[in-house]
Amino acid sequence: MRLPFLSTHAICRMAEGLVILIVSMSVAGCRLARPSDLAVGTGYDVANVHLASKQLAPDIRRVAMLPLTCATADANMDSGREILETILREELGKTHRFEVVVVSPEKMSQWTGRANWAAEDVLPENLLAMLRDKLGCDAVLFSRLTQFRAYPPLAVGLNLKLIVTTDSEQIWVVDEVFDASESSVVNSARRFQMDHETLPGALADSRSILASPLGFGRYAAQATFATLPSR
Repeated sequence: MRLPFLSTHAICRMAEGLVILIVSMSVAGCRLARPSDLAVGTGYDVANVHLASKQLAPDIRRVAMLPLTCATADANMDSGREILETILREELGKTHRFEVVVVSPEKMSQWTGRANWAAEDVLPENLLAMLRDKLGCDAVLFSRLTQFRAYPPLAVGLNLKLIVTTDSEQIWVVDEVFDASESSVVNSARRFQMDHETLPGALADSRSILASPLGFGRYAAQATFATLPSR
């Protein structure tokens, strides 16, 4: 069987086409997650949530965010509080549900004699009214760190309560633990990382969030605030 004769021009055109095909496949591959970087399986649903209503009342426009407290007093929880406090503030602001006024521990000490208060504490009788008068806020957000594990498998526990200043109604309550020993939490955390990854596809690795208390804490905060009533 004789092979068809190919001119030099034809051979060059075929080679050019092959190069274009290889480059196109390489570019497409860079846009896709590497097979080893796919988070396969169900994600984690934040379920331990109480909502007074699915939608925020029109008059909830300004919220005072009190300092983050810890369920227990030890060095590990203090470290977690330092990491999570800024993250919670930033992620709450990204929801654009309302204006957020951050109350510093110094201000709380000046006004109440204590740097922080948890919703479970016996609160000063006039605390909510005082915050409303001083800050013009319609609601107050109490936040408490209930668990924190800075080594794999990472864990973050959050208890948050949004309370109306006029009648103490609890608009929104969440009590959730994000534990990376659960496969569904791992999947959701990795997907969060992939959505926010800034590295090129060839270098990105969503598993890095499972060794980053900062990144994992941001995932936990974002997932928690996603359950807020809509505007």
